[in-house]
Amino acid sequence: MQRNPTLDFIRGAAVLGILLLNIVAFGLPKAAYLNPAWAGETASGDILTWALLDLFAQSKFLTLFALLFGAGLYSQLARGKRWLQTRLSLLVLLGFLHILALWEGDILLSYGLVGLICWRMIRDAQNTRQLANTGIMLYGIGVAILLLLGGLQRSGTGREWQPDAASLIDERLWRIGGGTAGAAHRLDMLGENLLALGVQYGWLLAGMMLTGAALMRSGWLAGRFSQRHYRRCGWVFVSLGMLINGAGILGQWRVNWDYRWCAFLLQVPRDISAPFQALGYAALAFGYWPLLSRCAIVPAVARVGRMALTNYLLQSVLCVGLFWYGGLFMSFSRWQLLAFIPAIWAVNLLFSTLWLRYFPQGPLEWGWRTLSLRWMQK
Repeated sequence: MQRNPTLDFIRGAAVLGILLLNIVAFGLPKAAYLNPAWAGETASGDILTWALLDLFAQSKFLTLFALLFGAGLYSQLARGKRWLQTRLSLLVLLGFLHILALWEGDILLSYGLVGLICWRMIRDAQNTRQLANTGIMLYGIGVAILLLLGGLQRSGTGREWQPDAASLIDERLWRIGGGTAGAAHRLDMLGENLLALGVQYGWLLAGMMLTGAALMRSGWLAGRFSQRHYRRCGWVFVSLGMLINGAGILGQWRVNWDYRWCAFLLQVPRDISAPFQALGYAALAFGYWPLLSRCAIVPAVARVGRMALTNYLLQSVLCVGLFWYGGLFMSFSRWQLLAFIPAIWAVNLLFSTLWLRYFPQGPLEWGWRTLSLRWMQK
């Protein structure tokens, strides 16, 4: 299958962009990921960093990944049922190992599990409109469930929203110590994450996968529309998404990051805005590709996209080594953590460029494909 360089660039940008959020999960306690007031006090630099990342990045790159994942499922339908089931099952296994050995924030297991359900829905859809409508409906159910959970939530502070000193000490010890204690804690969190996937997040993920498949089926994610169309869609979608999400950011600030509102109800504007902004980012890449392709950095980002799986896990290895085993956990504020990102991006870019100079695909991509072929032959 011939590669689409624009899609490779979009995928690479998503891999690099997701680190803007994940760096917080590696460098600070779990509670800090969504709550800038996790420590009880807020610094202006951290609040500004949180607001900007929430506006431009939070959920946007994960949503973009889900769209591209669904597009990939559609593109590989011709290879048959066994191929898809094998690849997705291996992805689930890899995600589980990622959680057990490194980090509970893994997305591979969730994408694999939801993909095992969605590929049949993509295959059996009668037409593109039905596929898109089903995706939108599933996503809407996920948003509605979040609203319901917020309505049922009583006032007060969640245990993981604003942890006490003892909880922070405990988290620091098991993260830095690693070993069996760290693996046990990550397995406990896996149970919570799977529950969230089944109750609410899985609906959002499935909705975006089906939508991505519909957009690939229509040719939109294959770049078959005019540049004018993509530019217009890009600016409209990004502006609309920022307007919706901006209202949620302002609301969280006004309620001083109250748990019931900010962990549930005021997550809704972000969930609504994320598909618009993700599609907007993709549209701008297609619309301005003739200009983008002339930039020296763009081919390197596309190479990161060709090795998306390898680079995603490479980021985990680097960050776990730096912040947990390197003892830097909870040593920097939210905005200070951003200083580590250019160096990690440089590793992704340099490694991808050097590797693809000698090999046609990334090491984990090669292993994934090879194991899939061998498993199919059994």
